[in-house]
Amino acid sequence: MLARLASKRLLEIRQIFGQSSQSTRSLSTALNYHIDTPDNKADAPWEFNDSNKPKVKEILSHYPTNYKQSAVIPLLDLAQQQHGGWLPVSAMDAVAKVIEVAPIRVYEVATFYSMFNRAKVGKYHLLVCGTTPCMIRGSRDIEDALLKHLGVKRNEVTKDGLFSVGEMECMVSHLVFNFVP
Repeated sequence: MLARLASKRLLEIRQIFGQSSQSTRSLSTALNYHIDTPDNKADAPWEFNDSNKPKVKEILSHYPTNYKQSAVIPLLDLAQQQHGGWLPVSAMDAVAKVIEVAPIRVYEVATFYSMFNRAKVGKYHLLVCGTTPCMIRGSRDIEDALLKHLGVKRNEVTKDGLFSVGEMECMVSHLVFNFVP
């Protein structure tokens, strides 16, 4: 049963990213690479707006000048707030420039933490856990009900821009698998 669910989920992921079932790209990285879209390109102009520039200076003031890179998380959060709840690659590049690191260092942080959205999300971004313990407890049924009710697919935004549904990992899986009596 779990193998069938995993196979179905694998096919869904490949369809989301336009991959055929014969693709050689590793699915473990399927959610961690960038695909240019009209509103999310590296060459799109992006900078902190005038009201956020003082906030950038304030954030940087909390760190020694030789440790600017430590400000990556609060700066990504500020950039995401400025951009309406998601981070285009050009915003991540702007953060990299501010903290004087290679853009890949910023991408690593943005792809690691689920608090950063790398695609458009609704005003209310609903997240359903996709780990095995939660799937066993019915998280897929909850997700299916949400998607059906909202009339969208995973990672799509409703036409009114209010809702989107995504996947995340909750703490239950970490507690279950990291608990050592």
